[in-house]
Amino acid sequence: MKTFYWLVKREYWEHRGGFLWAPIVTGGIFVLLNIMGIITAEVFGARHGLMIGGNNELTQLVAKANAGDLAQVGNALDLAFISSMAIISVVLGFVVLFYCLGSLYDDRRDHSVLFWKSLPISDTTTVLSKVVSATVLAPIIAVVVSIALGMLLIMIFALVLSFHGVSAWQLLSQAHPLRATISLLCAIPLYALWALPAVGWLMLCSVWARTKPFLWAVLIPALTGLMISWFGIMNLLNLSSSWFWTHIFQRILISVFPVSSLQSYNIDVESFSHVHQDGPLALIDPIRIYSLLASPGLWIGVIAGAVLIIAAIRLRRARDDS
Repeated sequence: MKTFYWLVKREYWEHRGGFLWAPIVTGGIFVLLNIMGIITAEVFGARHGLMIGGNNELTQLVAKANAGDLAQVGNALDLAFISSMAIISVVLGFVVLFYCLGSLYDDRRDHSVLFWKSLPISDTTTVLSKVVSATVLAPIIAVVVSIALGMLLIMIFALVLSFHGVSAWQLLSQAHPLRATISLLCAIPLYALWALPAVGWLMLCSVWARTKPFLWAVLIPALTGLMISWFGIMNLLNLSSSWFWTHIFQRILISVFPVSSLQSYNIDVESFSHVHQDGPLALIDPIRIYSLLASPGLWIGVIAGAVLIIAAIRLRRARDDS
């Protein structure tokens, strides 16, 4: 167990730029853009006489607001909180994608795999440490950064409101940062399961390809999909060719992006009306997202991912890179 811990820590040290600094820099840019937007709005309002804080109009509006109006303010703050995760989740997808593609290929390219194989560390332990780094370590860091970023955004908005004579704490009491934090943390295990087939496929390409693993990882499923669409092979099984693109191509490439699982939650017009009533946090409510556990497609993907990871382990063990 101690060996496995240090292997995961080694992955973090070697890929700190992607795991840690990529979400932090993205979050910093997102905060900067929000601050620039606030400053632009303030300057525009001052130049055109649209400032409403001087005569306490905003304060009076807040004082006259009913419970429904305050709830809408709370929803807006919740949306600001989770919007940071929406941005960082895109970065997380790219980080995991390119990390998995290089996880086993880079060791062979610089021949450091010979050094690691000389140590009393099994190929299974080495590969699984990389799987855990991609499906657990990277998402945890991304979620922690997004939570800190969401808190910072809420405090910035509170500070701006206080400059206009509004009791910021009155409005902040309508937000639900603790609920949002718990929901984001609860989503990590589900992401690990959802992304497993993509992680397995990308690592298999990483250990198999002699050059350009990204090209092979995309080219093989893309050409397969084109052949299926061209010849109408899926029609023999009473399935449209779109089934392949949705359940195969997307799962082995796009599922590293957390947002790719939204379609499995049956998001439709009725669902968005439900979200409009219950607030944006309904989209990431643990009860809602964990309904995906009842989907056979999730578990088929988990099994396929496990098979691909086992194949990557065996191929790494069998390859002679000397």
